[in-house]
Amino acid sequence: MKMAMAGLYKRVLPSPPAVDFASSDGKTQSEPAYCGLASLSMVLNALAIDPGRKWKGPWRWFDESMLDCCEPLEKVKEKGISFGKLVCLAHCAGAKVQAFRTNQSSLDDFRKFVVRCSTSDDCHIISSYHRATFKQTGTGHFSPIGGYHAGRDMALILDVARFKYPPHWVPLRLLWEAMESVDEATRQCRGFLLISRPHRDPGLLYTLSCKHESWVKVAKYLMDDVPNLVKTDDVKDVHKVLSVVFSSLPSHFGEFIKWIAEVRRREDGGQNLSLEENGRLSLKEEVLKQVQETGLFKHIVAFLSSLTLCCRNAPTLSDENNLPDIAATVCCQGAELLSGSFGSSERYCCQETCIRRLRANGDKPITLVSGTVVNGSSEQGVDVLVPSCPNKLNCCGSGPSNCNGIYPAGNDVLTALLLALPPETWRGIKDEKLLNEMYSLVSTENLPILLQEEVLHLRRQLHILKKCQENKVDEDLGEPLC
Repeated sequence: MKMAMAGLYKRVLPSPPAVDFASSDGKTQSEPAYCGLASLSMVLNALAIDPGRKWKGPWRWFDESMLDCCEPLEKVKEKGISFGKLVCLAHCAGAKVQAFRTNQSSLDDFRKFVVRCSTSDDCHIISSYHRATFKQTGTGHFSPIGGYHAGRDMALILDVARFKYPPHWVPLRLLWEAMESVDEATRQCRGFLLISRPHRDPGLLYTLSCKHESWVKVAKYLMDDVPNLVKTDDVKDVHKVLSVVFSSLPSHFGEFIKWIAEVRRREDGGQNLSLEENGRLSLKEEVLKQVQETGLFKHIVAFLSSLTLCCRNAPTLSDENNLPDIAATVCCQGAELLSGSFGSSERYCCQETCIRRLRANGDKPITLVSGTVVNGSSEQGVDVLVPSCPNKLNCCGSGPSNCNGIYPAGNDVLTALLLALPPETWRGIKDEKLLNEMYSLVSTENLPILLQEEVLHLRRQLHILKKCQENKVDEDLGEPLC
């Protein structure tokens, strides 16, 4: 006997009030609960924001599976995502975001934004609304707004749940009513996100990550504990400030701040760089150079040099890196990215690595990490382009572990981490002269523009992640302080 199973291909769109986009009057989501992620992916791709990693094959393209920095995907699949967490994701992905709940805006303002974004390529709107207002099945939903009909005052909803409803036109006033409903999970009004492209892709060299479970502890330490640690009476100079901050630094802080590497399949590159690869690598190297020219960097180098082997923090903070081990880790991560399985439980093993300097396209030398990565019965060659110092490398395979040249190293990362802290972190320092010196060392005002934007992006990320850690991301949607 054959067993039957209920299933739905699409639902008939209730009309009115909605008007089918494909109808005579009207002329992409992988999981049912992924409407927020699908909407954000669509908008980020429309704005041509680089995700920094590849989607399928050689393509750098946002997919729902990449948007996991503020909420685990399994939790989103089960419960969906809140308005505030979607704002967090948009910021982490590198977009410029303005978020408005309906009790913070008005129908007239919303109409102005819809008109503006419907006639421009540099901004898009994602609406958070309740489907019942349109006589549709379901509850809370996210979808981008794709157009505006001035004559009929209607908005085009590009419904990302295409398996359920097609794109459709709705009266703008009715859409506003649908957004005025309260989200039962957060007890907050719904609203809309105005998303645009920043002047450049942020996070050229550094980014903060909450993928490792230790991120909550690290964020709390940086934002809550450090301001109290520097209040002690014996903090008399910069060396002591660094000592009290680094002596209690959580052991997994390296999982919290990451440097961004350029990854490619070995067969895709050979000895040459594309213009795009060369441009991105040059920008990374310029940011690295600017970090190393800061006064704070010089203090950190001096502090790390003063550490003795008996100091329990020396191994964690040391600038002496085992390049073959680092290269193996980087190549495994690169293989995961290229296969589209980053963060999965699949096991990758790097059999051999080679770190060398190449003169590509007749330009200045570049540092290239090459590895052969094995996953089960398959293997692939991976190249990682690394921003590097001018020191000459000669450490192919299992060569000496004290080779210098793969960057960012410990002192660079620590400098970026301290620059990312909000300026008020240091206001508890009691010595006025030292307080002014610290303010000067961490100030963004005199930084070169590339490094300034890099630091401000890290500060925004830290601010948002702190709100996530406190479960306050849905309470305050204002632009993160810089």
